Amino acid sequence: MPVLKRLSNRINLLVTALCAALLVTMLGISFSGAIYQAVTGDALAWTYSLARQFLPWVALLSITVAFKNGEHVAMAMVVNALPSRIRVAIEWVIVASTGLFALLLTIAGLQFTFESSQLVMISDKIQISQSWIAASVPTTGIILLVHLLTGRALVEGPKDLSETTEGMAPEVDHITPERGA
Repeated sequence: MPVLKRLSNRINLLVTALCAALLVTMLGISFSGAIYQAVTGDALAWTYSLARQFLPWVALLSITVAFKNGEHVAMAMVVNALPSRIRVAIEWVIVASTGLFALLLTIAGLQFTFESSQLVMISDKIQISQSWIAASVPTTGIILLVHLLTGRALVEGPKDLSETTEGMAPEVDHITPERGA
C-alpha cells in the first residue's frame, strides 16, 4: 500500500478514536451534571457549557471520517450508472472541489484561529480560549487534504474491504447458532 494511503488510513483511525473519546468526554460531563442535579437538587450550569465546547471538534472531524469512508455527496448510485469517461470526470471534479473546500477551510481557519483571542466563559473559574474551538476548522481542512492526496481512488471507493478496515478490530458475527440445530 502506498505511503500516502497508509498515512491517510492511520490519520483516519486516529481521528475516529479522537471523536469517540470526545463524545465519551461530552457524555461524561453531561452525565455528571445530571447526577449532581439529581443528588443535590442544584444544577451545575457549567457542565453543559463545557460539554458544548467539544461539539465543533466532533462535528468537523466527523466530516473527515465520513469522507474517507466514502460517505460523501458523490451519489455513488448515480455516478456509477454513468459511462466510465463521464464518471471519471465527475470523480475528478469531486476531488478538485473537495480539495478547494479543504484548502479554504485550512487558510481561513488558520486566520480565524490566530485572530480568536476571546475567552468563552464556562463558569466563574473555567474559561476556554476561542482559538481552541476555532482550531477545529483548519485541522479538518488539513486532514481532508491528507485524505485527498490519495487522489481519485478516494471517491472510487475501496477495491478491497481490507483497505478501509486496516488497523480496525475484525468484525465479529454476534449471532450464534442454536445448539443442536
